[in-house]
Amino acid sequence: MRVKRYIVDTMPDAMLKIRNELGADAVILSTKDMKVGGFLGMFRKKKIEVIAATESHTAPASKGTGTRPQASKPATPAPVARRAVPEAYRKSAQLASSASSEEKAVSVVTATLLQEREERSQVLTAQPAVNTAPLKAQVPSRSESSAISAEQFGEAIKRASALDTASLIPEQVSPELHKKEEALLEEIRQMKLWMSQLAKKQGDERELPPKLLEIRQRLTDQEVTPEWIETWVDEVYDKWMISGRSLSDEDVLERTRKTIESFLKGRVSSGIGERTRIVYIAGPTGVGKTTTIAKLAADQIFRLKKKVGFITADTYRISAVEQLRTYASILNVPMEVVQSPGDVQRAMQRLEHCDLILMDTAGRNYLNELFVAELHSLLTPSDESETYLVLSLTSKSQDMKRITEHFSRYDLTRVIFTKLDETESFGPIYNLLGQYPLQVCYLTNGQNVPDDLLHADEKLLVDILLGEQQL
Repeated sequence: MRVKRYIVDTMPDAMLKIRNELGADAVILSTKDMKVGGFLGMFRKKKIEVIAATESHTAPASKGTGTRPQASKPATPAPVARRAVPEAYRKSAQLASSASSEEKAVSVVTATLLQEREERSQVLTAQPAVNTAPLKAQVPSRSESSAISAEQFGEAIKRASALDTASLIPEQVSPELHKKEEALLEEIRQMKLWMSQLAKKQGDERELPPKLLEIRQRLTDQEVTPEWIETWVDEVYDKWMISGRSLSDEDVLERTRKTIESFLKGRVSSGIGERTRIVYIAGPTGVGKTTTIAKLAADQIFRLKKKVGFITADTYRISAVEQLRTYASILNVPMEVVQSPGDVQRAMQRLEHCDLILMDTAGRNYLNELFVAELHSLLTPSDESETYLVLSLTSKSQDMKRITEHFSRYDLTRVIFTKLDETESFGPIYNLLGQYPLQVCYLTNGQNVPDDLLHADEKLLVDILLGEQQL
């Protein structure tokens, strides 16, 4: 039997050397991570020590002997069958049964990814149908993973992430195979995400007070992102520990309120300013822009005694102009209809006598950035103007994020959330405020003009998030 030791960067490098030097019948006896080089114990590089053996006593033909047989063909490494790699790992696992739990955790992740990587290379050579089922089959179950600590999972994830998964997709492949490779990569990413979440869950061995557990569940039900939930819970938990675990339920709730209110600092605005003369209202179809404009106008007329005028560019939707004209008639305010930037300038001149002009823009599919740019061409931002993005809380969170992303490129920072009465999840408000430089100014909770318009403030937003106020 021939036994040989290899020091390599990755397992595919080891497999290639073993095939070339020991042949296709070689068996991996053991693998071990090690560090080499460095200076004074620092900057050491990670390597993998692989010990392989073969029962054959004859080595493959060496290169460059100086003579070349006339009748023989150049020696080429024999291809490894697809089942050889999993078999090698199974034998290696049997020989290393006494390894530590951390090494087992690492091998679970790295062996799965390396096996799939080797199989992908065989697929590209033989062009068979791609089968991603082995990946799902080798994801460890929760029962198997329960004995592995969070630190060991973290180390396993770091090792797995070090693999260049992008290199699994070659540059020159057929479109169909490329799609299948992308699907495989997505499954690998999902496996990493699942393991990360499981590790974090297992690592959270803190004994939270019952009230804080209740609050965390409430925030989860409200669809607040896990990152913000853990940030707020950690802050309250630290204060609970500092107090010697003596905080009452009321104290825990009050600490949570203050933590969330501190998050809202700088993210809440008082609304239309005293010196503002033009207000542009933008947003996708169906969010209630026209009704919101009527509410804002009524608030400015009845509360601040301002003279208000309407401009509408929403000529795409049937009866949109008539709807705003009806509100204008009820509130006794002038109204202009525009279709181009030139029309907007002329309408502004005809409404010079008004203290405040509210402009209703067209409701379009603003998931398309082209429509956002088209809308922006109608607006003329200035020191005396404000632009508000209207979003409905009944919309999907991902759609709201994409629309906000498109509008944020035009320095839009003010937002109005509508239809609070039609949903029970208010977490998306916080998710948007935490991800984009926005300020929430108004909330609407019904269709009644002018009653169902709320001025946003920290207390109101915290109350509806924690369920202490019904809308």
